[in-house]
Amino acid sequence: MNKLASDLGTEKISKLLIKQAVPATIGILVMSLNMIVDTIFVGKWIGVLAIAAITVVLPIAFLISSIGMGIGIGGSSIISRALGANNYEKAFLTFGNQICLTVILAITFVLLGNLFSVPILNLFGAKGDILPIASDYFSVIIYGVPFLAFAMMGNPTIRAEGKPKFAMYAMMIPAVLNILLDILFIKVFNWGMWGAGLATSLSFASCGLYILYFFLSSKSELQIIPKNFKLDHKIVREIVELGGVSVVRQGAVSILMIVLNYSLYKYGGEISIAIFGIINRVMMFALSPVLGVSQGFLPVAGFNIGAKKNDRIKDTIKISVYFGSIIGTIIFLGIVFFKEEIIWVFTNDATLLSETPNAMLIVFLATPIVTMQLIGSAYFQAAGKAIPALILTLLKQGFFLIPLAYFLPKYYGVNGVWWSFPIADILSTVITVLVLKREVDKNLN
Repeated sequence: MNKLASDLGTEKISKLLIKQAVPATIGILVMSLNMIVDTIFVGKWIGVLAIAAITVVLPIAFLISSIGMGIGIGGSSIISRALGANNYEKAFLTFGNQICLTVILAITFVLLGNLFSVPILNLFGAKGDILPIASDYFSVIIYGVPFLAFAMMGNPTIRAEGKPKFAMYAMMIPAVLNILLDILFIKVFNWGMWGAGLATSLSFASCGLYILYFFLSSKSELQIIPKNFKLDHKIVREIVELGGVSVVRQGAVSILMIVLNYSLYKYGGEISIAIFGIINRVMMFALSPVLGVSQGFLPVAGFNIGAKKNDRIKDTIKISVYFGSIIGTIIFLGIVFFKEEIIWVFTNDATLLSETPNAMLIVFLATPIVTMQLIGSAYFQAAGKAIPALILTLLKQGFFLIPLAYFLPKYYGVNGVWWSFPIADILSTVITVLVLKREVDKNLN
């Protein structure tokens, strides 16, 4: 066992979380910055409708690539527990099955995405003048999705073997490349949305290829062994049960995007979709540290669950929630005091500058408490308990946000969409805390 992986069972929890969460946070921050810069460039150099087009297309790409993420998270949970129990054979077999599943499923869904591109774009909200711009972007970005799926599979797996810095590098490389290619393809070559899509697609490829290089190198404990590509029924079932949580969550996010774009277009027009496009980018960037804490939590909790060290598991939960809540509060205060300045970075459009700040403030109202919900669902994934993990994961987007975003605008117009976010956050967090407390009292005391 490598030293960093063995430290997961012995080192001080706060120090471990920092080791795991900081690289994860930096990686997510850089990837989110990539999305923000992408939005800034198309907004400044192409137009407001280009922001709306990206808002429509990217959830489709992430839905397809979430298959890789689900396989990665499900497999990494098995790998973390296997390493904690010193079962290296199971860890290596799981890794081989992860690769095989990701390649088969990603390519299948990309083919389907190509065959039915227009109906899919329509379903996700590419209406009116948005459709032709979204089609240009989608026609290129779809070819980068298999690489993204492989990268999203590999990233949590790298963290599971105790190598968070390499997982961070894998997220930083495509972000930097995408920014440089955006400038070249959009500004210099004037290739418009097709150029923006090409830049993003090539950046996805760079991420996937870097992760492939890592697994082929001596740096990885989990070497690629062809005989482990043969699918094992028990391993595949466990990967699907645990990873299905992430896929279903992304599926719920995709349904949410359909509902949001429908409500926003109906009650606020194309401009409201552009407003949400900006808010969504800010949300991805601002919440990166909180997401980093939850990502750092998974390998630490998973290893100690496998090693049956209950006191360390409880400490991991408490310290993760504590860190995340402090960070969430700081993020919210930043939004309160700098919301106008943040929007100005994205656009010079007068309507967007006047309407976006207050909408963004409403969306971020419950940010100080969201870590509790994230850690609650992450714990059950780390523990290999698929059903409660699935239910808690779906609480916000599936059970609360989707119906709220559909029904509230009927009575409160486009403001109903914005208010649906903090209401869903509060309701899902309360339920998650109650479920997690019951689990701790029952199984960890």
